[in-house]
Amino acid sequence: MQATQQSFRPKAHFFLLLLMAMLTTSLMANELVKKEKWVFEEGNYKEFKGKVVAADSGDELVFANVSIEGTNIATVTNSEGYFALKVPNVMLTKSVTFSYIGYKKLTLPVSDLKADKNKIKLEVLSVSLSAITVFPKDPNLLIEAVLNHRKDNYSQDQNLMTAFYRETIKKGRSYASLTEAVVEVYKHPYTSQRDDAVKLMKGRKSVDFDKLDTVMFKLQGGPYSTLMLDIMKSPYMILRYDQLDLYDFEIANITRQDDRILYILSFKQKEWVPEPLFYGSLYIDSETMAIVSASYNVNTEDKKAVADLFIKRKPTGAEVYPTHATYLVTYREKGGRWMYAYSRGEITFKVNWKRRLFNTNYHTGIEMAVTDWEKTNEKTFKGAERLKRNIVMSDTEMGFADADFWGAYNVIEPEKSIESAIKKIQKNLDKLHD
Repeated sequence: MQATQQSFRPKAHFFLLLLMAMLTTSLMANELVKKEKWVFEEGNYKEFKGKVVAADSGDELVFANVSIEGTNIATVTNSEGYFALKVPNVMLTKSVTFSYIGYKKLTLPVSDLKADKNKIKLEVLSVSLSAITVFPKDPNLLIEAVLNHRKDNYSQDQNLMTAFYRETIKKGRSYASLTEAVVEVYKHPYTSQRDDAVKLMKGRKSVDFDKLDTVMFKLQGGPYSTLMLDIMKSPYMILRYDQLDLYDFEIANITRQDDRILYILSFKQKEWVPEPLFYGSLYIDSETMAIVSASYNVNTEDKKAVADLFIKRKPTGAEVYPTHATYLVTYREKGGRWMYAYSRGEITFKVNWKRRLFNTNYHTGIEMAVTDWEKTNEKTFKGAERLKRNIVMSDTEMGFADADFWGAYNVIEPEKSIESAIKKIQKNLDKLHD
């Protein structure tokens, strides 16, 4: 029997992940964000850069985990496989671990790394069905087991995380907006109904208004949007018991992560569900039933329906709709418990102008990586120090003029296109001071 419309309609809850308000006038006034002064001692860390690739093919391994062994300090490779890791001087005798689903993890002493141009090669892991003692036959029972074991598999502590956040808007191939920030995240236990909280530590933003003269994007939510991609904390559409009947699940394959066997559970919305939902893959630890990673997309086949979900306001004389919406979340395990490590969301919009020959494509992206964390008994952020959920990052363009703006904070190494955008911003700032 088909569910009622109320039961499967995607609510505003999820699409706040990347809520795009498209305006024909200038950006609405940004909310002022109070920044705390954060001072670092110079020379108390060393930075190491490089690229993680597959040993057999040389292909870059994107969003691979890079961590200092025995600590909670970590980062991820970017979409080109490059990483940058800042190691405190007191940890230079430790080792760095590189890991990626489907590949054998590699652990190297920090002393073996060069300052730059390290090439880390990971070997493919072979998977044998004989290694699996019990292979599930019913994918629906498998996803129910995931939900039933959430309390056992995911952190039930209050954790204080340091994270790096990046947000971009591109018009065609050119960057129109770039926002970066280091934040602290107060993460409640995974079974708690309380929302996670965010505090801004340091941030910078630049907007090229010439590229956004006709259509304005206003990304609301900022770092909160990336946190909502944590589907084990905010299950919403995919992992709610009352939504499972809207999807077809299939055990598509098996793979490995280190010494773990992972089931790859694919899912897509059932044909009779009229409104756009999701499709993708869940990577599930075969022993504990923990989701260690998830990649999924919004079904954009019905342009009008998906536009109604994403577009808050559109300019007069234009048809606006998303052509692509994809998301990724990964988790990190320590002491038998998993917690949020990295998430990314990307949406491409097409703007068809009725009286113009050419259309315009806009690409928006958000990502956040946890770079350090610790358990805490303190209460969550209060008052002005806590970012509001509808925050719009304020312009802090001068931060781009400082080559060592991030200090000892670990960040996601920028892709080459972002590096070029930053250099362009720096040149513009230099002209203003000449």
